[in-house]
Amino acid sequence: MAVTGNSFGKRCAMVPTLVIAGCLSVLVLTSASRAVGQTVKTHEAAFETWSDEKPGNRVLLTYADIPAPHPEESVARFPAIVARNGAVPIAKPGYKVTLYAEGDFKQPRLVRTAPNGDLFVVDVAAKTIVVLRGVGPDGKAAQRAVFADTGMDRAFGLSFWPAKNPKYVYVGNISSVVRFPYTPGQMKASGPAEVIVKDLPGAGGHFTRDVVFSKDDSRMFVSVGSGSNVDDPDTHPGEFHRADVLEYKPDGTFVKVFASGIRNCVGEAINPITGDLWCSVNERDQLGNHLVPDYITSVKEGGFYGWPWFYMGGPSGGIQDPRHAGKHPELQSKVITPDVLMQPHNGSLQMTFYDGKAMPGVATGDIFAAEHGSWNREPRTGYEVAHIPMKNGKPTTGEYEDFVTGFVNSEGGVWGRPVGITTAKDGALIIVDDGSNIVWRVAYTGK
Repeated sequence: MAVTGNSFGKRCAMVPTLVIAGCLSVLVLTSASRAVGQTVKTHEAAFETWSDEKPGNRVLLTYADIPAPHPEESVARFPAIVARNGAVPIAKPGYKVTLYAEGDFKQPRLVRTAPNGDLFVVDVAAKTIVVLRGVGPDGKAAQRAVFADTGMDRAFGLSFWPAKNPKYVYVGNISSVVRFPYTPGQMKASGPAEVIVKDLPGAGGHFTRDVVFSKDDSRMFVSVGSGSNVDDPDTHPGEFHRADVLEYKPDGTFVKVFASGIRNCVGEAINPITGDLWCSVNERDQLGNHLVPDYITSVKEGGFYGWPWFYMGGPSGGIQDPRHAGKHPELQSKVITPDVLMQPHNGSLQMTFYDGKAMPGVATGDIFAAEHGSWNREPRTGYEVAHIPMKNGKPTTGEYEDFVTGFVNSEGGVWGRPVGITTAKDGALIIVDDGSNIVWRVAYTGK
């Protein structure tokens, strides 16, 4: 469905919200939320910039809030990384953020927790996997080792297989999936990388390849982002098996395209309650400040999420991208609506389902997501960690909460960029920041 005019007013009646009066910018939550009585930013107010983001803010973006395209608004506003000068991220009251690891990192990105509690950090630029263990008296990692330093080419994703008693560490390279032999507790791989998948498409943009396994360990899901912003796969062969989640067997045998039209599923995670695959998705650029929202969503087997011809499935199907006007009308009604909309151009990267019990107000199964920050929006947005409340494996309301902010100084200089996120064995939250090349630890202290 093409959208014209001011969508904020025209779409208000379509919003399945709880209290609306003339498209108010806030609503009051019902008992469906754990934050009863709190106000939530909605409609125009929901389009936050970096200076609006404060720990505890709650934001709800919906299909009804999506405006018409305004490509003339599009700007290239890449953040220039500035010195940290002792700054520390800001969390909600009662939480303390401490520096957990720094030093030799060149570009740390994704982090995952091994069954024994070790933290595996993939350093893209250094072509290494670093293992961090424990917490020393100074609050930093008690032990640190390089697990592997060969067999990687722009590595990003990492996963343990099988989950409970792993024999391998799988790693997603730009054009391959490799695995290292592994016994829980090892801080160094016991053998070289074995190539499992050798033919992932790697040309063009979006090099991140995440790798996760189904709950029963029988299926391997590999996310492959598009090679471009919105090139048409019908006329650009380089987009074959791009903007897809591909399914393989653990031995690397290709099975099928599990889901398509997902422009760039940077982070994957398996919902611990439902077993569903979820993705944290970077949507397209150059349609305006408020288009198109990034999103975090469950991924339906065989599902189509719109790219490049459509975006944001809704009551009347997907919205046609004006750069592909009139193409593939037969697909419009098939476009799936994402579960949770994030800020447009936010750079939503790794996501994780919280599996600890050490954060009041955060339930086991809630989502945390690293929001890397925008480049195609003015003013900029992102540079935070978001929290998505869940219940029975589904979002409670579709809103998210600004949970950890403060990666931008008062002058607008960006010193930190959240990219990786996981739960430590003790229930603390671990954040990888590739702006300052630091791993942060967030723990509840009550103070």
